[in-house]
Amino acid sequence: MVDIREVPEADIDRAQELAYLVFHDRPEEEARRRHHRLLSGCDRLGAYDGRALVGFMAAHPFRLSVPGADLDCPGLTFVSVAPTHRRRGVLTALMEERLRRAAAAGSPLAALWASESAIYGRFGYGAATQGVTVEIDSGRPLALRIAPDPRPLRLIEPADVPDVIAPYHEAARRTRAGRPTRSPERWEQEWLCERDEEDEELGPPRIIALGRPGEPVAGYVLYRTKPEDDTGPLPARAPGLVRVDELEADTPAVAAALWDCVASLDLTGTVRARCRPADDPLLHFAADRDQVRATAQFPALWLRLVDVAAALTARTWAAPVELVLQLADVRLPANAGRFRLKAGPGGATYEPARATPDLTLDVRELAACYLGGTRAAELVAAGLVTEHAPGAAAALDAALATGPLPHTGDEF
Repeated sequence: MVDIREVPEADIDRAQELAYLVFHDRPEEEARRRHHRLLSGCDRLGAYDGRALVGFMAAHPFRLSVPGADLDCPGLTFVSVAPTHRRRGVLTALMEERLRRAAAAGSPLAALWASESAIYGRFGYGAATQGVTVEIDSGRPLALRIAPDPRPLRLIEPADVPDVIAPYHEAARRTRAGRPTRSPERWEQEWLCERDEEDEELGPPRIIALGRPGEPVAGYVLYRTKPEDDTGPLPARAPGLVRVDELEADTPAVAAALWDCVASLDLTGTVRARCRPADDPLLHFAADRDQVRATAQFPALWLRLVDVAAALTARTWAAPVELVLQLADVRLPANAGRFRLKAGPGGATYEPARATPDLTLDVRELAACYLGGTRAAELVAAGLVTEHAPGAAAALDAALATGPLPHTGDEF
């Protein structure tokens, strides 16, 4: 049997080496130091076999935007099990201890990004947001159906991000569900680091904001560029790339100005935004959808309802609903049972019930629906939720609905 316990500061290097082994990674020294700093600020759990560290899991102390609220939500990261100890219950022991600690701390939620999506559903995590990869052929002017905001654009130095961009980001974060808080350390070590871990050919981060100096910014884009590959024959050369990591805007016109800016950068021919919301206005105001294409869609943030009652009663609701839910949760039995959900614009209650259930579902499916990004009716059609009362799923969907779809690009 392995022993699950906290990983002290002195063992962070060992935890990193385990994660690099599991993920087949060989980061440079700068990246190792950055990972060490991030892990120093996390809650760390380890699985020890004697003195050997054979499993590891860290949790960022995030808060997550949900409709109408911000809730404690540990963000799991660096989840790894030594190849010598696979299929021996190490991951299960780590996950169950992490959930127990989250419940004891009063965190209604937990979240992660899944390296392998087949793993985490059995621990009650559901895919709560979707990410879309968008590519723009910027070898010609970007064709738009709306006029870009005419106000001036200006470069923002990374050192000025905490004062100029971070407050804007925090305000924007609260307008869309599914977005974790971003500490100054995460800004510095994840978004503004000089070298990109995934692609060393990419240049440093650049930030362009819209709005006159001295006035509040109306939006910004954070991007990196890669030069043209000039090593091969001309027809096969890849044009310069602009990778958009984040774009926030007050209005569609502001967004149009920022997209037009990055699409017109000299010596580049492709703009790629790797994780955009499925309802990105660009996909509507682009005049030529052959020029602007959604090339992939994928589950992004995986969410776990640690305390179902607290999570449901903390968020706001778009429409009245009253349903009896038969809920299964094998990892946190306190959530399991039959409950009456009564909710609406004035608030919500969630209490034990004996009446016939309207819907039967697992906590995983409720987590997927919780932010409004997955429709319960679709899960009924997929055979994952059982609808006993006709229209019950549609009523739940109407109550859970949000304006913008939930989304985050904060991978962790």
